[in-house]
Amino acid sequence: MRGRVAVLIPCYNEAVAIGQVVRDFRAALPDATIHVYDNNSADNTAAVAAAAGAVVQLETLQGKGHVVRRMFADIDADIYVLVDGDGTYDAAAAPELIRQLCTRSLDMLNAARVTDRELAYRRGHVLGNRVLTGLVAAIFGKRLSDMLSGYRVFSRRYVKSFPALSSGFETETELTVHALELRMPIAELPTRYVERPAGSVSKLNTYRDGLRILRTIVVLMKQERPLAFFSGIGLTLLLFGLALGLPVVGEFFETRTVPRLPSAVLALGFVLLACLSFVCGLILDSVTRGRAEFKRLAYLSHPAPPPWPAADRQPVQALPRDQTPERNT
Repeated sequence: MRGRVAVLIPCYNEAVAIGQVVRDFRAALPDATIHVYDNNSADNTAAVAAAAGAVVQLETLQGKGHVVRRMFADIDADIYVLVDGDGTYDAAAAPELIRQLCTRSLDMLNAARVTDRELAYRRGHVLGNRVLTGLVAAIFGKRLSDMLSGYRVFSRRYVKSFPALSSGFETETELTVHALELRMPIAELPTRYVERPAGSVSKLNTYRDGLRILRTIVVLMKQERPLAFFSGIGLTLLLFGLALGLPVVGEFFETRTVPRLPSAVLALGFVLLACLSFVCGLILDSVTRGRAEFKRLAYLSHPAPPPWPAADRQPVQALPRDQTPERNT
């Protein structure tokens, strides 16, 4: 048995695209329930989605992160397909994404965006995604090439153990780091990505939302890697302290006096702050380990993805090692 499938579509002013998105996913996944959560749209997004056959609900807290939190809390299913409502993602790929999730016993399958259309990309998005994805890979581990994709498939145990603390477009970063930190079985498959339909406007602000995502990465590093985070701060403070203090110490050995007392006091302050930062990192590292154990137990309290019927199983095609999908934010 494949289990219950829910397609989750967060929307804000997507009346132009949402009808076709719902129809495409109904055709690709006829047994799935399509859920559209309207996020205070000023157009008739909700009415268009309902007319196309979606179950429509309203989330009044503004921001994609708030919508994702509400959807994950409200909807009960075995497999969740999360996709943006802008018509840029390939609904026809959903059955294969679900098949691979179940066949390979994964908890998250990321749809890495691939396109040959220039209009699919906004200026600065490709570079921004590469920088932010590379930063997350350096800190938390390199397992995905398109961290900011809005098209993913999840198991129930992933969804019901995800804390969902972000409020805006940084939710994709939080989704990725949650899987990486719990060392969940995850994978990535390339999928077709196209430009928005005519008349549809992106809600993503390249620089503002890029900075919010960068801030989220820093906050997540502080929460999930406190020893490394505070040790880095401590090392910086220690270097400042040594730069100020070593000349003072040298003068003391030569003259047996401390002529630059303010520099000596400031250097001592930097060294003390460095020691405090390192101690804070040690303490918070123990706290983080306890939080990780609790999250792992919450994750294990839910069943694994339902098995794929043996009659429908096909060999799983692995991605070529040198295949690098084009990326966008």
